[in-house]
Amino acid sequence: MSTRNFDGIIPSSMLLELASRSPDNLSHIETILRTQKILQAARNGHIRFKFAAGKAERQIYDAKNTTRLPGTRARFEGDAATGDKTTDNAYDYHGGMRDFLKAEFGWNSIDGNGMNLVGTVHYGRNYNNAFWNGASMTYGDGDGVIFITFVTPNVVGHELAHGVTEKTSGLDYQGESGALNESFSDVLGACYEQWLFKQTADKASWLIGSGIFGPTIKGKALRSMIAPGTAYNDPKLGKDPQPDHYSKLYRGSGDNGGVHINSGIPNKAFATFAIAVGGNAWEAPAHIWWESNSGKNRVGSTANIADFAKKTVDNCTKMFPQHLPALKKAWNDVGVAV
Repeated sequence: MSTRNFDGIIPSSMLLELASRSPDNLSHIETILRTQKILQAARNGHIRFKFAAGKAERQIYDAKNTTRLPGTRARFEGDAATGDKTTDNAYDYHGGMRDFLKAEFGWNSIDGNGMNLVGTVHYGRNYNNAFWNGASMTYGDGDGVIFITFVTPNVVGHELAHGVTEKTSGLDYQGESGALNESFSDVLGACYEQWLFKQTADKASWLIGSGIFGPTIKGKALRSMIAPGTAYNDPKLGKDPQPDHYSKLYRGSGDNGGVHINSGIPNKAFATFAIAVGGNAWEAPAHIWWESNSGKNRVGSTANIADFAKKTVDNCTKMFPQHLPALKKAWNDVGVAV
């Protein structure tokens, strides 16, 4: 099983950058400390609640701005809408991701065995993150300035997809394997959003985390899959650090060895490939990626980007040989020879 560091959708490296640029806003440091506390509790086996046998049912709780998990029951499978937009959106997007995985990949919930989809909304005060902890999803409300929500389709899809990876390839959350782990979550999150809104690959935005920033922030999203490095550029945030080519690979120790930073390289390969194939990204392109990460012919937990690229070529050859030239070109265009 992959070892997650519970960074969530907002990397701790970004939160540290925010804290250094806005020292009066303590919510960024508090978010890091709160997340580390949750991680330590998980590592020590301090599980305070258990889940019933899975029937792939939605179970949305409300922490009511406390840090107690899972919180108070808010909306379970079949319950009527609550009138709270965040709760109802979480319910809808969890169900949508469940339906997407079943319809497109024959995968039953997050673990493939009908695991219930548990989520907690309104976690903490000014908590600037959303994360998957191996058992459930947790969503903060943001500080209201930099971040205004984390309950969006591709954020929900991204984080739940980490659960899929944990149960399948188990890509180590460090270095290039960690970048692949993050990238696969971006791929599934983006494809889920496109599936939900019936967008073809050429019409999609390919943005991850669009809608989470407040109106004063100069940024479209956390990441751009089609144009890594262009998602944001704001004095409060700094500039999007993602490289779009393997020659620019981040090799430092921050961000768990660049797991969020370097995910831009395989992200661009996928988006470029999907647009070249045409039609729906969740069809042939996503099925090749799924097989390479979560299928029978998948990479191991320590795979690097080149290993994954070769695996996609192998699976494309078997599954959709007509798309092989486009796939090879997409990888070569980001500096990964196949």
